[in-house]
Amino acid sequence: MFYAIVGQDVPDSLDKRLAARPAHLERLHALQAAGRLLLAGPFPAVDGNDPGLAGYSGSLIVAEFDSLADAQAWAGADPYVAAGVYASVAVKPFKKVLPA
Repeated sequence: MFYAIVGQDVPDSLDKRLAARPAHLERLHALQAAGRLLLAGPFPAVDGNDPGLAGYSGSLIVAEFDSLADAQAWAGADPYVAAGVYASVAVKPFKKVLPA
């Protein structure tokens, strides 16, 4: 089943994000290589693809896991959590409808 992982950033998270980004992306690439990643990306803090120094307000990851507990464990081990980028992380079951 798919699960949506939504991380909400702490204020002024950009420097922490940049430092932890390689390790964060490495885990996402592993999910992608396993065919389990549906989509992933950050929420720009301003209306635009490149928010510059405004940074990001959070992230969304939608990926396949065996259970909610597995998704929560994976999310809890994210380098952004360890680096203090996220103020909170929510994990919810996700049902993909479209595109089919």
